[in-house]
Amino acid sequence: MPAIDAPTQFIETNGRRLAYRTLGEGQPLLLCTRFRGNLDCWDPAFLDALAAAGFRVITFDYSGLGLSSGTATYNPFMMANDPRDLIEALGLREVVIGGWSLGGLVAQVVVALHATHVSHAVLLGTTPPGPIVKPAEELFFTTAAREVNDFEDEVILFFEPRSPESRAAARRSADRIAARTQDRSPPVPVEFARANLSSDHAAPIFPALPVLEALRATTVPILHIAGDHDIIFPVENWYALNGTLPTVQLLTYPSAGHGPHHQHPEASAQHIAAFVRTTSRRAAAT
Repeated sequence: MPAIDAPTQFIETNGRRLAYRTLGEGQPLLLCTRFRGNLDCWDPAFLDALAAAGFRVITFDYSGLGLSSGTATYNPFMMANDPRDLIEALGLREVVIGGWSLGGLVAQVVVALHATHVSHAVLLGTTPPGPIVKPAEELFFTTAAREVNDFEDEVILFFEPRSPESRAAARRSADRIAARTQDRSPPVPVEFARANLSSDHAAPIFPALPVLEALRATTVPILHIAGDHDIIFPVENWYALNGTLPTVQLLTYPSAGHGPHHQHPEASAQHIAAFVRTTSRRAAAT
């Protein structure tokens, strides 16, 4: 079953109902979505390529957003309860925890606090915790706060507007996402999203030093996939930590932005599969 046809399912856990979708068979890969994201913000080509690579791909709506019930929050420490509870409720083991943008912060908290059943982490266009060397561009805040983001906004937010190839990839990705016309998840309320944008645009978006310390000590292999011009979470902040994060591998696509896995869905899936296949917690600990 392709991603655009995967039915929405629900599971009751710890007092709320979480909406999720699953496709493929194999090692579970649980994906945490981005700021203002829901079940329908993932490129189906990326999800299908992951399933074809041997993963059971699971996407979900955060508590209180989309089709999930409960209390909505954009605090990554509280949001991490959703993937933690899904792992337990679905009986998942040896989970690859993945996260895009804000979801990457959530995935890092899972690695730091709830890694019992986690084998690997895959981070997509996100930021490391703690101090940063390069802040987000002002263009992100003005674009992300608009009530409705049109195609040009999506090019700005997730691709590289100066690259014709990236623009063409953006068009293809948007068309694939729009191909699902039924059983869609409601958009995140713009008022909720705006209220969670920082007023200090130069400050670190994830000033979580305990998580940074946990990443410095973890044995969980971590892959970060980025574009070379991410206006939200510049990849330079990861390279500034070279030599201090013992399990982190960095992959950076040229002429790409905040959604590298949407610009290069099949290649990103293949990189993730190779990373999971060739690394392990045991190897990282030695």
